[in-house]
Amino acid sequence: MAMVIALAIDAVIGWPAPLFKRIGHPVTWIGWLIATQEKQWNRGSGKRRFALGALTTAVTVGASVLVAAALVFALPQNWLGTVVVGVLAWPLVAARSMYTHVADVARPLVQNDLPAARYAVSMIVGRDPAQLDAAAVTRASLESLAENTSDGIVAPIFWGALFGLPGIAGYKAINTLDSMIGHRNDRYEYFGKAAARLDDLVNLLPSRLTGLLFGLTSLHPVRALRCVFRDARLHRSPNAGWPEAALAGALGIRLSGPRIYDDQVSKEPWINEGSPDPSPRDIWRGLRLYTHALLALALGLALWALVGGA
Repeated sequence: MAMVIALAIDAVIGWPAPLFKRIGHPVTWIGWLIATQEKQWNRGSGKRRFALGALTTAVTVGASVLVAAALVFALPQNWLGTVVVGVLAWPLVAARSMYTHVADVARPLVQNDLPAARYAVSMIVGRDPAQLDAAAVTRASLESLAENTSDGIVAPIFWGALFGLPGIAGYKAINTLDSMIGHRNDRYEYFGKAAARLDDLVNLLPSRLTGLLFGLTSLHPVRALRCVFRDARLHRSPNAGWPEAALAGALGIRLSGPRIYDDQVSKEPWINEGSPDPSPRDIWRGLRLYTHALLALALGLALWALVGGA
């Protein structure tokens, strides 16, 4: 039930800007720990970088889990303790901010304001927005919605439901490690390899659950799930293909395809090839499906808590 409380608080108020300004955010605290270790240890041979990157991963995840476990140990084991755990888990869920960021892309697109839409999408994707036309901006926003529903909401809730506050804190540490050092470039190829592989592992089940949630809560569940089982494997990520394919099938659009990173063309295959590019209206349809999927997730968690407590 604590994870339902966390999801509900975040959905209603997000993480308020005044609070962020005053104390920051747990992810920024984790990020500081990662950055400090990376600055000191990311040097030397490939083997040395890999070993110290693995140590950075272990220290970061271990510290996050231990702090969370200590907090839980200090709490009463009753309904009050459950509520407090929910409040502590609240900043580790990103449901409201995800909706806001994607909606910020849709609004200027509807008004044919491509520069504003490019700026908005640059907040949630890594590709160069200057290279994107309106269709590519729309696809990028929906791809980010799909992938981040898994990474930013379903996965932390999943691990929190299984292992409580230490579970959700440990997951966010792993995900933050991957976002900061899990890149295939000269600086992080070896240092971030352990973090990237661990992130793939912990997202294996949540990504598939996200795909099923999108499919089963859509108006076209058979079409969505058919697209998942046909096209999810085409994605370069072992996990992102599931929610992206489910969203593409549910909306009847195509996603992925060739894109540009650092002036290099990445020839990605199309997901749901043969369907049209999404329109700005499809972003709103995607956000509506996102809302339905999270409501289904919350309902499932509440039922599970009630049954488990019976």
